[in-house]
Amino acid sequence: MELIIGLLSGAVGGNVAGSLLKNLNQGVLINSLSGIVGGGLGGTVLSMIGAHAGGGMDLAGILSQVLGGGIGGGAVLAIVGLLRKQLGK
Repeated sequence: MELIIGLLSGAVGGNVAGSLLKNLNQGVLINSLSGIVGGGLGGTVLSMIGAHAGGGMDLAGILSQVLGGGIGGGAVLAIVGLLRKQLGK
């Protein structure tokens, strides 16, 4: 269940980052896919380094998954946007 929360919050984070960073916006589909990848990676990395507050489905655990997924989703979208921009030149 934690992974699903990370993936969903990553998709949201990717779309939010796309709307805030207009020059890196790739459209809803690419923003969502990049966010899903980043959300999964963000949640996994947080768990691996021990920054996962709480251990499960308590409020702290859910919030850390949402935060990690959202930040990871935005970061991967930014990377994808920069790469596509550079390859398009």
